[in-house]
Amino acid sequence: MAALDGLTKMEKDDLVVSLSALLCADAGAELTADNLNSAISASGNSVAPHIVPVVVGVLEKSEGVDKFCHAPGAGGGGGGGGGGGDAGGAAAEAKPEEKEEEEEEEIDMGGGMDMFGDG
Repeated sequence: MAALDGLTKMEKDDLVVSLSALLCADAGAELTADNLNSAISASGNSVAPHIVPVVVGVLEKSEGVDKFCHAPGAGGGGGGGGGGGDAGGAAAEAKPEEKEEEEEEEIDMGGGMDMFGDG
């Protein structure tokens, strides 16, 4: 597959096994080594033999793939809104928040001298 050509063997194996696990979970199939290997074979791929049992073990301990699949927008900071256009008057009602500026406070670090030695 052309999309996988730029990946190392390990990266490809990780991707193929991960996608196979997601496929099985989405289909409602049990996450077993046999099911993952069947999905991998059906996709025309092959992976190192030690990877599937490791992934199945991790998925069993974490009780499935749900822990690894966050809802869209989960985590991270939200993106900024786009500008432009009239929002039908709704934008006119919204008032921009005023930011309160904090005054900087000088801290006496002791020593009796300032940066240029005049103190």
